[in-house]
Amino acid sequence: MDVASGQVTCIGFKADIILWDFPKQELLARLSLHKGKVEGLSVMVWDVSKREVVCGSPASPRSAGNANVVMCSSCRDEMFVTAGNFTIRVWELDTATKKIHPSECYAGQLRRITVCVQMTDDDDDFYLGTTSGDVLKVNTSSKVVTACGPQQKKFSMGVTALLLPKTGGLIVGTGEGTVALCTGSDFQVKKRMRVEGAVTSLTCRGRDDQFFIGTNKGQMYRSAYATFKEELVAACHTEAVNDIVFPEGHSDLFITCSTNDIRVWYTPERLERLRITVPNVTCHAVEVTRDGMVIVSAWNDGKIRAFVPATGEPMYEINNAHNLGVTAIAATSDCKQIISGGGDGQVRIWNIGEKTQKLREVLKEHRGAVSCIKINKNDKEGVTASLDGTCVIWDLVRYVRKQIILDNTLFKCMCYHPGEYQIITSGTDRKIVYWEVLDGSAIREVQGSLSSSINGMDITSDGASFVTGGDDHLVKLWDYKEGTVTHVGVGHSGNITRLKICPANKYIVSVSADGAVLIWK
Repeated sequence: MDVASGQVTCIGFKADIILWDFPKQELLARLSLHKGKVEGLSVMVWDVSKREVVCGSPASPRSAGNANVVMCSSCRDEMFVTAGNFTIRVWELDTATKKIHPSECYAGQLRRITVCVQMTDDDDDFYLGTTSGDVLKVNTSSKVVTACGPQQKKFSMGVTALLLPKTGGLIVGTGEGTVALCTGSDFQVKKRMRVEGAVTSLTCRGRDDQFFIGTNKGQMYRSAYATFKEELVAACHTEAVNDIVFPEGHSDLFITCSTNDIRVWYTPERLERLRITVPNVTCHAVEVTRDGMVIVSAWNDGKIRAFVPATGEPMYEINNAHNLGVTAIAATSDCKQIISGGGDGQVRIWNIGEKTQKLREVLKEHRGAVSCIKINKNDKEGVTASLDGTCVIWDLVRYVRKQIILDNTLFKCMCYHPGEYQIITSGTDRKIVYWEVLDGSAIREVQGSLSSSINGMDITSDGASFVTGGDDHLVKLWDYKEGTVTHVGVGHSGNITRLKICPANKYIVSVSADGAVLIWK
């Protein structure tokens, strides 16, 4: 089975159509002709075997807008349908003359913007979903709209996906998240269910007794035709993932945070177990206390929020923790203190009791946002990294600065060696630097990336290896002593924001700005 995808590039540059071998996940061919973006301004017919264009034509008449969707015939290679802004066309390909001939479909007084299309197996009719919330049925032979519905109550926020099951009827997906089974020429709703987010796709399963639903909220559902009940089978973030953390000693669970939510994932099954939603705010960092009883999170509205890991219920909230938002957070091993960093550059230490949360100390050394906080095992020392180009090693008993590290970079990440006699840092200068904790001196410097910033790093529990990731989209595993790359992981399409090695050292989890969460062996 092959899959074709259209590319978006800068204006003036060629935008390829890429043909993929889906089972092997390999690129078969690049078809180059379009410029800037592959969209519905023109119709091009390609000979896949020869990798060349056969013919082309404007996708719609001058009196109409762009074409949005295309659907090929199930029975004839020479016929296909396009539809879009006030245009519906049936096309015929003449292989002898290498020309395509469009036939405009008659819709009477109906003027609709089409966003999805489905054709029957016998090619007698095809169905169009519109932004107006109704469905049009068009006869392929006569090119005339033969039915339009529902008439009384249209689907809210438009019809965004269609599916023709072999069991009969028409399944409609809408922009408000409704999935409905319609029957008859008036498209009367017989069954319906509700999913999260606008429906973007509907597809049947090979066994013909189930179908899948995709939404713009990163959700994938499964449903049986008979029961018509949704079952969540996959989920992902739809915004940039800002942080990831494993609970102490547990490799089967990890927690990620993003805009509007925190999610708990079960690693063996790659499934979301819990979602904690806080609308209209962004979580910058997340931490789990060593006893595993509290999820502590840092938010851009200046609040520190704590939740119960098992249920997601709120435990407490610290208001106005930082003026310019909370950007980093860490918890001590005795679970009695939280250290937070803010966009204002301040580092604040909080005493956490059963019912009270009090500010213990304010540490002022940084002039830029705090990007990362690490605490040593005995809670007597900590390190904070900042975008102002400084890392400060703190005495957490006397609450004073022990050492300050200065470099010509914006520090994005750092971590302690398990022996706690060295730290490694990285940032926008693309370099990985080893530092002596005792006096803050640099002892080694290696090139971490050839092209872009390094945003995240983590080290194994034995200190033998560490992992980095950044704006070059690559996950790199390093030998700590040699300072050399041993493995490179390619898979992200967005900038890597953070990554973590599981406590058992079995795999790495990396997260990125495009919402992806990837697990590496």
